[in-house]
Amino acid sequence: MAKIKLSKTELKTQRDSLKRFTRFLPTLQLKKQQLQAEVMKLHEEIKLHSKKVEEDKKAINEWIGLYNTSDKALIEENVIVEDIKLSTKCIAGVDLPVLDEVIFKDRHVNLFESALWVDEGMDYLEKIIIAELTTQVLQEQKSRLEAELRVTTQRVNLFEKIKIPECQENIRVIQIAMGDQQTAAVGRGKMAKKKLASRDKPA
Repeated sequence: MAKIKLSKTELKTQRDSLKRFTRFLPTLQLKKQQLQAEVMKLHEEIKLHSKKVEEDKKAINEWIGLYNTSDKALIEENVIVEDIKLSTKCIAGVDLPVLDEVIFKDRHVNLFESALWVDEGMDYLEKIIIAELTTQVLQEQKSRLEAELRVTTQRVNLFEKIKIPECQENIRVIQIAMGDQQTAAVGRGKMAKKKLASRDKPA
């Protein structure tokens, strides 16, 4: 603990600091609770989304084996991401990415020359790509919220366990010291008065 001055000015400084810390602490605690709730919600959302993606992949794998090598190559050649459109939303003061749209390049497939299931295969592949990109964005949201939660938790702990108790202890020490100084001053005053009184007595 840093050495403090045992003065009225320092007492006021410590009281002001204590007032400021106790005013900000509830806001930080509320933010911490909000972030914890959002992280938990995202955790569940990612879990459900990942389960759905795995189910979709499993369903595709059951019939993708029917495709020959040229069909698969044709599908992969024609499913190309051209652009990913993102926006942002703010939760508990944290900017989070939001996946708005995935734009694919135009397909160059002659439907009369390719098998009927090739077009359907392309639709499914696009669906999987969008799902995987959605997972990445959700993971990034969770990562940013967790980072902010760590910082907020550190601040709450700093205020609760260090700053507020430190101010309270400093105020206590200053008040005791000032009380001792006052008592000593009263004692010195009495002694001086006594000396003056005895000096003024006629011999």
